[in-house]
Amino acid sequence: MGEARTGTGAGAGAGAETNGTGGPAGEPTNGTGGRAGEPTTGTGTGSATGGRTAQLAHTGLRHGWTTGACATAATTAAYTALLTGDFPDPVRITLPKGQTPAFALAAEEMTEDHAVAMAAVVKDAGDDPDVTHGALIRAIVRRLPAGSGVVFKAGPGVGTVTRPGLPLDVGEPAVNPVPRQMMRDHVAEVAARYGGSGDVEIELSVDHGEEIARSTWNPRLGILGGLSILGTTGIVVPYSCSAWIDSIRRGVDVARAAGRTHVAGCTGSTSEKVVVAEHGLPEDALLDMGDFAGAVLKYVRRHPVPRLTVCGGFAKLSKLAAGHLDLHSARSQVDKGFLAELARQGGADEALAGEVATANTGLAALQLCAARGVPLGDLVAATARDEALAVLRGAPVAVDVICIDRAGNVVGRAAPRGPREER
Repeated sequence: MGEARTGTGAGAGAGAETNGTGGPAGEPTNGTGGRAGEPTTGTGTGSATGGRTAQLAHTGLRHGWTTGACATAATTAAYTALLTGDFPDPVRITLPKGQTPAFALAAEEMTEDHAVAMAAVVKDAGDDPDVTHGALIRAIVRRLPAGSGVVFKAGPGVGTVTRPGLPLDVGEPAVNPVPRQMMRDHVAEVAARYGGSGDVEIELSVDHGEEIARSTWNPRLGILGGLSILGTTGIVVPYSCSAWIDSIRRGVDVARAAGRTHVAGCTGSTSEKVVVAEHGLPEDALLDMGDFAGAVLKYVRRHPVPRLTVCGGFAKLSKLAAGHLDLHSARSQVDKGFLAELARQGGADEALAGEVATANTGLAALQLCAARGVPLGDLVAATARDEALAVLRGAPVAVDVICIDRAGNVVGRAAPRGPREER
């Protein structure tokens, strides 16, 4: 949940953020045979020949939609039906970056008194090998008394949080903060358009979700009963090792050809925003690194750029700090024992180190240390920077690292260091 690739279907601990803002060639459908819209690409600030947008387009793979986008579409259709008597089909929504895809409905029902409505959308993950591809995501929307606001409920196949360390309280439905906000925003928009109060309960369910969740990290994270409703952009960027690594190389080539002296490898859209805010880098200096830290470092080693910023979620960069070059949850995990040792180096006593070693998630470990004044974020950033320099093998590249939390807050930094500087 959180800054996690939806391709894992794994909820928060699966990695860092959902990647991508733009679209490669192709027009994703939502899995029902209907056209799912044509998302606009990129951030609107860069060149057509370089940067994140061009890098993603270079993969040639088809985008899909996150569970959060599908749940928002189903919710919007169901609430519209409650207020108007008719289900919009297809139903169009607005994603966080302004794209406006439309989704065909796979099922719809409403009570005679228009108090409860259900709409369902089939998830299309595009060319991503996503365990939730083809899943039927339902939203049951019920009217509530005025002043109740929007209440979320986990239906069959949607998990419930049972352990601390995730961006939701224990006992809450496993519906991530960004999808929750998307649904609140669309409920408010529909209410304003058709004269509703906006006070509703949204019960989300996924057919066979509990079975699908066994193939994810959710049970280990204490998310029980089903899947998480995920996504920070609404778009699933398709995952292909060879295509992604090739796109990283093309991104470095374009940045060098443009004369850039500072590039940034970002794990996803949230970290990209942080780097732009911190350094004001143009789009053609941004590399969508995703999980492939090693691909960035090895190519920059052979094709140096004077400065490289690595920015990503704390959990992902703790993997780099531990020596992992592939940060995908299927191939590397957060090592809490390693984090405990770093915490000791930062002044943690044995009691705190023990708590870190047994924490539910990397985020939980970070929070434990922050509460006791131990700068675990800075320690991870510095160690990740030194690991990156080791991979660069003396190439003339200065590296700095920024660690962020799920909301995009900076939780750790390591200042630029070059290959000849004393450690």
